[in-house]
Amino acid sequence: MDNRAIVTVVGKDRVGIIAALSSILAEANANIVDISQTILQEFFTMVMIADLSGCTLDLAELQDRLARKGEELGVKVTVQHEKVFGYMHRV
Repeated sequence: MDNRAIVTVVGKDRVGIIAALSSILAEANANIVDISQTILQEFFTMVMIADLSGCTLDLAELQDRLARKGEELGVKVTVQHEKVFGYMHRV
């Protein structure tokens, strides 16, 4: 798998964050292959790995849709292709 995206979400916890963001991924035919989320005090944090092999949107459009939904929800959503994520976190 070399066509995956890392989706990170940080913000104040509220109902519906995962549902809203996963719906956008599902509509774009991006498959969530792993997800981890936790609440630190009242702060919501989540990391998802999504397989983009069958995605009907290009990465820029997917980033835009998730970021806009994040703004509506009051959370910061960042989407990076796994290769970019890997290069940025290489020491």
